[in-house]
Amino acid sequence: MSTKVTKEEALNYHRIPTPGKVAIATTTRLETQKDLSLAYSPGVAFPCEEIAKDPALAFEYTSKRNLVAVISNGTAVLGLGNIGALASKPVMEGKAVLFKKFAAVDSFDIEVDETDINKFCDIVKAISPTFGGINLEDIKAPECFEIERRLVEELEIPVMHDDQHGTAIITSAALLNAVEMMDKKIEDLKVVVVGAGAAAIACSIMYKELGIKNLIMCDSKGVVHSGRTDLNKYKLNFVTGSCTTMEEAFTDADMVLGLSKPGTFTVEHIKLMSEEPIVFALANPTPELFPEEVKAVRPKAIVGTGRSDYANQVNNVLGFPYIFRGALDVQARTINMHMKKAAAQAIANLAKQPISDELRASFGELNYGREYIIPIPFDKRLMVEVSAAVANGAVESGVARVKEFDLEKYREKLASMI
Repeated sequence: MSTKVTKEEALNYHRIPTPGKVAIATTTRLETQKDLSLAYSPGVAFPCEEIAKDPALAFEYTSKRNLVAVISNGTAVLGLGNIGALASKPVMEGKAVLFKKFAAVDSFDIEVDETDINKFCDIVKAISPTFGGINLEDIKAPECFEIERRLVEELEIPVMHDDQHGTAIITSAALLNAVEMMDKKIEDLKVVVVGAGAAAIACSIMYKELGIKNLIMCDSKGVVHSGRTDLNKYKLNFVTGSCTTMEEAFTDADMVLGLSKPGTFTVEHIKLMSEEPIVFALANPTPELFPEEVKAVRPKAIVGTGRSDYANQVNNVLGFPYIFRGALDVQARTINMHMKKAAAQAIANLAKQPISDELRASFGELNYGREYIIPIPFDKRLMVEVSAAVANGAVESGVARVKEFDLEKYREKLASMI
């Protein structure tokens, strides 16, 4: 099934029948004078007074409990770069559509025309009472690290920069299954990360949390090693003393994660790796290397890309809708590493389950193996498995406001929402 689209098709999709991709719908009846009195004056005063006395009641009387803000300043949009806040709006609307369609989470896209870190954070903090969670999107590194850190620390609702943590969670799920197929221990792997931006840093942090000890990062100037004096504070966390060249980094490596651009590593680098390597080439739309190029020199390689026309697509939609679904439903104060690891494990586990007849009819036979190490985005069970894992992780780690949580009843509720 072809997924290619033309410019004309895409432009028409965004303007016909109504410009844009999102709209607001009401959730209560408004048909009589009494309805009007309940929805607005005088009835609306009563929930206002209750919330003024106890702010937590906003989760009971308003849409806050199911509302996420998708916020960007447009400084690092898709493969388009710094195109500005307004030009990023179609992408942010698209993110809002994915939240709604995949996980029944309501979302407002908010484009903030501000690049100063302090001012941007002040703006987001000022509007945060409206929302139950904040999804930061397409904000360039290294500013995105500081913006997320400050908002996580200063707000009492979950804040996640999906470009960082969504990629980390999905690739971690793929890594867990790939390592199992290689019959190796994760702590024994030699991992090369090509790229040192937001996603690469977050992936590297999470891989270390999973147990990886030997991780070598490479940026546009080569290996991030102890002899360099041009490294920012984020790269300094991944300095290696074991090698200084890309060739040394790739020698006997078990895995390479590419989050850079086409050609930053080559077939010659793949030849230096182990006989059965993991190769995640995630530059998009053109990967660093195509799967057929990798397999020409390493036939046993387990390969993933960001593309929908190849097996093992690493797509953040496997994660973020359900991560926020679970976090919102237990009114989590944050999204922590315990919750992220729970999400990754849930995604990994789902790939091992037989697919539904509905999926089989649309996508053919998909069996757990080298060409299917993570689920496809249209597997509706993601709603139950990932959301439940994240919600339970929030409760276990003490960041949920909800005190009484029955995991099995919650799973049943999620299943009824599909």
